[in-house]
Amino acid sequence: MPDTRESALRGDCAQCFGLCCVALPFAKSADFAADKSAGDPCRNLQDDFRCGIHARLRPSGFQGCTVYDCFGAGQRVSQVTFGGVSWREAPETARQMYEVFPVVRQLHELLRYLTEALERPAARRLHGELRTALARVEELAALPAADLEKLDVGPVRAEVNPLLLRTSELVRATAGGKPRGRRGADLVGKRLRGAKLRGTDLRGALLIAADLTGADLTLTDLIGADLRDADLSGAVLTDALFLTQPQLNAARGDSATVLPHGFERPSHWAS
Repeated sequence: MPDTRESALRGDCAQCFGLCCVALPFAKSADFAADKSAGDPCRNLQDDFRCGIHARLRPSGFQGCTVYDCFGAGQRVSQVTFGGVSWREAPETARQMYEVFPVVRQLHELLRYLTEALERPAARRLHGELRTALARVEELAALPAADLEKLDVGPVRAEVNPLLLRTSELVRATAGGKPRGRRGADLVGKRLRGAKLRGTDLRGALLIAADLTGADLTLTDLIGADLRDADLSGAVLTDALFLTQPQLNAARGDSATVLPHGFERPSHWAS
């Protein structure tokens, strides 16, 4: 099995050359206090590649930074693909490094989902196919920079997606009752307080500012669901499928929100 331990699929800023702070663009908005073009270092990036306002990103107007995770792509590109030589030390590699980073980020996101699928006993019959897919994606993520720069991740996603869908069906079936589908549903601002959503397919659903207070989201599929500003106070997310830390960071919640094992309660949530 490739090395897909949890630590390898979570951003480690101390091992990264601040790639998300340089390679990615952002526009002045509610999420960012200023405009920044792709390839330009953020004004808050320090010489040691640390963020100068990391402890106060939200009050400083950089909420968008707190809901981003590279899934470990930053440290991989920095320390493995480019051998620990930064874009400051070798400016001639900067453009290629910035191109490679989002490609590897997409691959690591797939690795994150495949790894979770392999941890689901209900999907045991798919484990052989899942391991093959995981090994293939890991092989691609380990390609040299020149090959990664040209890689189209679309077909890779198309190969992996059916496996993730089948995993979802098997896992959600253990929730009991008839599986419900709300895939891609527009639930922006909807009042779903106390909703019984156990085992529901919410893949790609728009839940921006939705009121999910006290909702039962046990065994729900949340892959790609937009939870920005959704209220998860008191909600139960036990064994939620394909949930990511950035999704939680983008939402609101409180001390009564029941999180799946291994997730951190965002610091901005109510006590």
